Amino acid sequence: MVPQPDGVSATGDGSRPEARTSPSGAQAPPTFAVKVDVDTYEGLVEGAPRLLELLARHGVRATWFVAMGPDRTGRAVLRVFRQRGFLAKMLRSGAPRLYSLRTMLRGTLLPAVPIAAGAPDRLREIAAAGHEIGVHGYDHVYWHDHLRGLAEDAVREEVGRACRLFEQILGARPVAFAAPGWQCTRASLQAIDERGFRYRSDTRGTRPYRPRADGYLSSVPELPTTLPTLDEVLGREGRSAEELTDFYLRRIPLDRLTVHTVHTEVEGGPCLAHLDRLLARVRERLPVRPLGEVADLLPAADRLPICEVEFGRLPGRGGEVACQVDASGVAGLDPGRREPLAAACLP
Repeated sequence: MVPQPDGVSATGDGSRPEARTSPSGAQAPPTFAVKVDVDTYEGLVEGAPRLLELLARHGVRATWFVAMGPDRTGRAVLRVFRQRGFLAKMLRSGAPRLYSLRTMLRGTLLPAVPIAAGAPDRLREIAAAGHEIGVHGYDHVYWHDHLRGLAEDAVREEVGRACRLFEQILGARPVAFAAPGWQCTRASLQAIDERGFRYRSDTRGTRPYRPRADGYLSSVPELPTTLPTLDEVLGREGRSAEELTDFYLRRIPLDRLTVHTVHTEVEGGPCLAHLDRLLARVRERLPVRPLGEVADLLPAADRLPICEVEFGRLPGRGGEVACQVDASGVAGLDPGRREPLAAACLP
């Protein structure tokens, strides 16, 4: 079991640790954070135990975001017809090797199954091991494919259903939210704010910020994913654990926060050796903290930069994702330009 710091609960709702300020006074200190997304039933039942063992061996605590509702992954195949680049990504990354046939048929030829409610003891096991657990939406595929067209009430209901189920299983209110598929809109910003989450991880970007979409400014700090996910680079930047680890190490800065999203279906499956090798190398360079501890190290929300959220395309990924937009020249952008920070997130 990974030890839990005093005053911090496994679900992230404990008292805040002693306040600490980063050297700049504006951002968290250099840190590597592992964000584990659980998108499917098999990922929770089969992949999560492998990741738990690996993280315990490295003495690493992570933040897990679990899709709380049904596993309808089979319906994602329709993205072949709707999203440019989706089929190419599936073929390049070898999706049939990463995802079981059962998972790829859920919600189509096979019935959908509940993820969190189908394996509630697994969530309790993750929390008991000292990790944080947050909400990764309710119906992952529905949010991913339809959020941009949903009315505010429909978005609130998706968030509310996920939170109620979380509380039933873990007996605590969730304090962290991560949007399925990095899909984030004005309506979702509002819904998360209304639920009182302490922090969110909904976008791709470079640094913590307060997100604004369509004129609505969120009060909840955003800790964006800063590195490409393994399925985005697999087959494009290498396939062996050595090649992929070297690729990531070249892109992990030593002077600021790195948030790396892994998946129970990928790193908890065929690519476990890659994460094993990566963590061993990263721990030689940076402290590894869960996102809740990073959030505790941030300054007050009104001292964080405000950045727009816009949809953009990232190399190696089908469809569009919500990206942090910055006009300050960060990551090589010219002053005054407002573009997704894809260059900072990816090679």
